[in-house]
Amino acid sequence: MFDRNVLDLDLEKEIGEIGAALRQTVAKRLMRRGLVVAISGGIDSSCTAGLAVRTFGPRKVFGLLLPERDSSGASVQLGKQLAEHLGIEYAIEDIQPTLAAIGCYERYDHAIKSVVPEYAEGWKSKIVLPGDLLDSDRMNFYRLVVENPDGEQRTERLPVQAYLEIVAATNFKQRIRKTMEYFHADRLNYAVAGTPNRLEYDQGFFVKNGDGAADVKPIAHLYKTQVYAMARALGLPDEICSSVPTTDTYSLEQGQDEFYFVLPYAQMDLLLWAKNHDVPVEDAARVMDLEPIQVQRVYHDIDRKRATTLPLHLTSLLLKEVPEIHK
Repeated sequence: MFDRNVLDLDLEKEIGEIGAALRQTVAKRLMRRGLVVAISGGIDSSCTAGLAVRTFGPRKVFGLLLPERDSSGASVQLGKQLAEHLGIEYAIEDIQPTLAAIGCYERYDHAIKSVVPEYAEGWKSKIVLPGDLLDSDRMNFYRLVVENPDGEQRTERLPVQAYLEIVAATNFKQRIRKTMEYFHADRLNYAVAGTPNRLEYDQGFFVKNGDGAADVKPIAHLYKTQVYAMARALGLPDEICSSVPTTDTYSLEQGQDEFYFVLPYAQMDLLLWAKNHDVPVEDAARVMDLEPIQVQRVYHDIDRKRATTLPLHLTSLLLKEVPEIHK
């Protein structure tokens, strides 16, 4: 039966089950002795780090803070606070010089200037999805928001080529971060923990071979609402447990809802659960205080994102079968 409490968990039981599976997976299948977790101060990476410490103890968990030019200063402070709260060893690796060297910022700025020629040093920017998913059958086109040094903002519709170049440039950030994670994992003989929650994993909100790459993903089965609840059960700092989800990718502050999901995570979690459990549109609408057409729009958007992001979940494809060597 669908109601607003369907995401409630026996949190201590779930923590124990995740810990047992994580211990078995890391030690037996991955043959590693601990975990590396990239921590941003966000709820997902913080919960993952908390679970890792609960499972392996603080001496077998290594935290990484990976800031760059456009990172929020609050991310580093929250990440340090988390690492010190958990008692884990951590390192701050500034990836800005690496990103600059491979042309991340230059390519990003070039794409922005193709839409806003006067864009220059000191300006800020982000890309957003316009409209309200509940109230319109929207087309998924992005808009560019820029802000000049005087704080004046303007919004422009993004041509496809500029959008693709912006995304390609920002994807450097996730891929360089993952390279650094694997360096530390290799030197420590640790595994790399991924941090997507179920909403992100299901809807393809990750970069292939970037934050989508990991040896194990401990919370990919948990809805974001459940991740927040688990973080509190793990005793993580209040500042983290009450944080608002952001992308921490663009120089202008940006929430995950305006960049990808459009709806707040609490609504999306419940509607995704309803979709996953074949709850009829009319029943979901009644529980969520929505119109059936609004729920149908969300269901359709879930299906569309699943279809368009399916390639992100695929590993390298073989054109002919290769005899299995590991059983």
